[in-house]
Amino acid sequence: MRKILISLVFTSLLAISACNVIPNDSESEIEGGYIKSNLQREMSPQVDPSQIEALADANTDFALSFFDQIRQDDENIIFSPISLSLALSMALAGAEDDTKAEMMDALQLILSENEVHPAYNALLLAIEASQEETQEGNEGTNFQLNIANSIWGQAGYDFKEDFLDKLALNYGAGVYNVNYINNPEAARIAINDWVEEETEQKIKDLIPPGAVDTLTRMVLANAIYFNGSWLHPFEESATEEAPFNLLDGSQSTVDMMSITGQSFNYGQGENYQAVQLPYLSQDFSMTLLVPDSGSLAEFEEELSSETLAPILNNMVYQPVDLQMPKFDFESTVNGKEPLYALGMDEAFDPDVANYSGITEVEKLYISDVLHKATITVDEEGTEAAAATAVIFATKSAMPEEPVLLVIDRPFLFLIQHQPTGTILFMGHVIQP
Repeated sequence: MRKILISLVFTSLLAISACNVIPNDSESEIEGGYIKSNLQREMSPQVDPSQIEALADANTDFALSFFDQIRQDDENIIFSPISLSLALSMALAGAEDDTKAEMMDALQLILSENEVHPAYNALLLAIEASQEETQEGNEGTNFQLNIANSIWGQAGYDFKEDFLDKLALNYGAGVYNVNYINNPEAARIAINDWVEEETEQKIKDLIPPGAVDTLTRMVLANAIYFNGSWLHPFEESATEEAPFNLLDGSQSTVDMMSITGQSFNYGQGENYQAVQLPYLSQDFSMTLLVPDSGSLAEFEEELSSETLAPILNNMVYQPVDLQMPKFDFESTVNGKEPLYALGMDEAFDPDVANYSGITEVEKLYISDVLHKATITVDEEGTEAAAATAVIFATKSAMPEEPVLLVIDRPFLFLIQHQPTGTILFMGHVIQP
């Protein structure tokens, strides 16, 4: 079996439920059919570059706002803002009135709803195209990025044509027929199997037992799989055990990787250091934000688009002697409370939610938003979920001696698509 050098996976799920059970005359528990608009995905969307930029900026604002809601100082966190945004934007295609307005506000969108979907299509096409831009002749050996969307709807349900058209044109998605009413457990297993396949078996059992039931009518799922090498891998022989300083003042022993003789984008400020590590496709990179000892909470509280931009923009390409820990962990995040806090409460209210753009058969609402991600960082690459900042190619005079950055304390990480500035994944490491 081939060794997975880097794999980054994240899934988002929205379970759209009805208020009342409707009659069902389906003969089988899992219908196995696939409902799709007659339209194919638009591969050359007519979208102004300013709209893609506005969407990427909105994703950054949403990423930082969502992170602020879920971060804790006692555990590692990883999530994918783009995966969340994609799943929620598919739901947005069927939202109306105040429900739509609240979703737009929570996602920090300034484009109109009709502009959002083509802009997402253009953004995804740009991201997908970037994985072809791998660097020849470098030490890294592998790069792969897959993004998949799917909709799982009640068999025999009357989905509106306009809703199906938006999903097909902009997300390349149709509706898999399942039977929640007669056998929700079989439907749950089918969706989990799809997620597991799309993430190369990295995400299993995304939907726990009981999360879908006989009132469920639709599940929107998004899966992201990222497998790639560092452009400049670390030498395994240079990895040694070293202390890592925890927030409570104690220490743990970690496997500390080391790389010297390489140049990276590097920056420092009053209370932080930052370094950017490119992958084999240099359109993608991981940015490590390392606050000074004892200042993680303050740094995270002040983190916003306005404070992040100068950190990323003021980096300088220069020699860096880097020491950083290997890390490997998984996060499961329920998105309901963070989205409530961001103002998206009507969507979860069965009495007032308005998803009449999906169907008029019965009243729908979002019953749950589930997320699961896994990350591994080692000498060869990254299994990571985070967001990455835009790489700056600012030129300046090289220092005579390399900068030393020893990441021996809690830090943040971002994985970003550089050409569009889209944050794909984001998190922090409290204890590797």
